[in-house]
Amino acid sequence: MKLDQELVEERTTLKDDVKQWDKYLAGSTSLLYPFAYLIVAGLDYRFGWTGEDNFALWLKLLAVVIGLLGYGFSIWAARVNKFYARFVRIQTERGHHPVTTGPYRIVRHPGYAGLSLFILASGIILESYWAMLVSVVMVVILIVRTALEDRTLQQELPGYREYAQQTRYRLLPGIW
Repeated sequence: MKLDQELVEERTTLKDDVKQWDKYLAGSTSLLYPFAYLIVAGLDYRFGWTGEDNFALWLKLLAVVIGLLGYGFSIWAARVNKFYARFVRIQTERGHHPVTTGPYRIVRHPGYAGLSLFILASGIILESYWAMLVSVVMVVILIVRTALEDRTLQQELPGYREYAQQTRYRLLPGIW
């Protein structure tokens, strides 16, 4: 697969103009999900904190479908938005502008929306009430990050306010 090196660098490098609050929020989610979440689920399984057979098969299958749809929604967002990056910053040197196509017609932050669905479904897939608790904390962090990012974009990105008037909801259509 041919990779766009400029895009790879933008999506993976911590630049000087990254918002200070995002260094902490992005860092906490980067650590919380793969380590705390999976370690908690593993310990739950090992010590039987949740118990056995607490999740019906239909619920686990539904969670797999929801998780895959959420993950796909996030991938779609990353695919159509060349400004989609790990850290929040206005990419003026790259001609940053609001993206209004694909999933961005539905919600303003489809990457976070899809990731939230994936994270919430994962606790059920892993059959762990404790992992579900960690997933709720993760989603709360993503909601805070979404609000801060949206405020930054409205204040600093030309054309974003107009886009926000057209696409009213940040994460969940009809609600927020």
